Amino acid sequence: MPFSLADVDVLLVPGRGNSNEFHWMSAWAGAIPNSTRLLQANWEKPAPADWIARLDAAILAAPRRVVIVGHSLAVATTVKWADAASTAKLAKVAGAFLVSPTNVEDPDPSFDTVRPFAPMPMRPLPFPTLVLASRNDPRVTFTRAADCASAWGAELVDVGELDHIGNAMRLGIWPEGLIHLGRLLDRIR
Repeated sequence: MPFSLADVDVLLVPGRGNSNEFHWMSAWAGAIPNSTRLLQANWEKPAPADWIARLDAAILAAPRRVVIVGHSLAVATTVKWADAASTAKLAKVAGAFLVSPTNVEDPDPSFDTVRPFAPMPMRPLPFPTLVLASRNDPRVTFTRAADCASAWGAELVDVGELDHIGNAMRLGIWPEGLIHLGRLLDRIR
């Protein structure tokens, strides 16, 4: 029997600023019955320890294995969590769907708020992972996203030119993203 969304809990992890009603993650929250949206205490001034602790608590609280769906700064949060998590905690994660990994190491002043998440761990993740990246993302170059995917042992998906794949794009349910999520589920056993 094929693996499906019914076999896991989907943990939707927005990036800095959360995801508004036009964001694909908000549409997925309404469309995927076994999904939970992770809420952070401070969306505008994220503190790595707080964000990682909330992700850890949500993973541990999930009744089943989890597929993490992370966007933007949530990618760094997920990778940093995985880098420090115990084997038992890592076993709770069936896979990760990581979209637009913000370059937390960028020296430009517009990245000051996310730079506390640096350095980005560059080691293989112990669960199946897809990294989706846009060719014109202002928060990460396609080359940097590809380097991250390679270091994490993840499959890289080129989504073309979708900016930061966030609120401004108004992607709605984002069918292409759901197709790629299905591809990730096919890799999970």
